[in-house]
Amino acid sequence: MRTSTPVGPVTADDVDLAVDALIDALTPVLQQDWHVLADDSDWDCWEVVEHICDDLFAYAGQLAPKRPPLDTHVPIAYQSRRVGGPPATIFADPKAGQAGLLQVLDATRAFLTALVRTSSPDVRAHHVFGVSDPEGFAAMGVVEVLAHGHDVALALGLDWAPPADLCARVLRRLFPDVPEGGDPWATLLWATGRGTLPGRARLNRWRWDGRPRS
Repeated sequence: MRTSTPVGPVTADDVDLAVDALIDALTPVLQQDWHVLADDSDWDCWEVVEHICDDLFAYAGQLAPKRPPLDTHVPIAYQSRRVGGPPATIFADPKAGQAGLLQVLDATRAFLTALVRTSSPDVRAHHVFGVSDPEGFAAMGVVEVLAHGHDVALALGLDWAPPADLCARVLRRLFPDVPEGGDPWATLLWATGRGTLPGRARLNRWRWDGRPRS
């Protein structure tokens, strides 16, 4: 086991926990320049946070229809604000500043948590990494927040680590074949191509498995 206690399912509360942890980490650095490149990225920190917002909205959108598609994404249009920038549907108004951007993050997390809480566990919806269920989309949202939050935190000089039990739950749900034991946060960073583990090099290619666990 990765922890001394059983690892439970990923829930909407975990999406709340992840987003709250990132907002708490970023709030003290609102006056810094967020238009510096995020760690190991061609996107700046503002764009990466917008990307997190867009992921949370998109995952909610997949669960939202009465008959979610199983073979494609819900056809919500998206675009990039600049060449090479992240394609998205959700953008924050630059005039609102970085505090406004965090409000958008707060709002989009509410879309996903609401859909996860109100969707039947039997609901299935398309994702490129496997047709998934509400728990899976909650876990995907958490990974987006944690992994991209790490990229932003590093670029802004923050020493940030989310709760270990939260990391353990999403590892169990989306990355069941990763090495057991050790620090769950370090393992999650390795599983998403962002670090090394003892005896294991950094991953050049990676993916999660969103399919429901039997």
